[in-house]
Amino acid sequence: MENRRYPSVVDLKNLNFEEKIVKANLLEIVGQEKYKYKQYVVDEMAAAQGIPVLRLPPYHCELNPIEFVWAQAKGHVARHNRSFKMAEVKKLLLEILSNVTPDKWQKCISHKIEEEDKMCTFDDLIDTVAYSLIIHVSDDDDDDEDCDISINDD
Repeated sequence: MENRRYPSVVDLKNLNFEEKIVKANLLEIVGQEKYKYKQYVVDEMAAAQGIPVLRLPPYHCELNPIEFVWAQAKGHVARHNRSFKMAEVKKLLLEILSNVTPDKWQKCISHKIEEEDKMCTFDDLIDTVAYSLIIHVSDDDDDDEDCDISINDD
């Protein structure tokens, strides 16, 4: 067995580092540089066609229109599946998905846009309420007499 060194990502990306670097420090260097090399094939394909790619925020499936369609499809299969055989499941799935017309898809998108608008409204409301709850303290504040709570026994 040969004991030769194989090129690593660090070598291929021409990152400069000391040979005796600690692994934690090497990971830190890679972490600072990796965003430069993050590419998705789908992004490249879309860019070649002049199509912009929009990404959903992570952990917000309620903003994804396909999740709405998928939930309806699963419900249809669950209600109508009698044989519990894969062929029947496939048939039911294709049946319900063929009913998703461009008009229905557009309605799903519109519904999700409304959901996003509601979330933005609530986010603004929460920011407003949270800001009103912030107590600003400074050295010259002497508002003890304005407080209804007393620690004295009087």
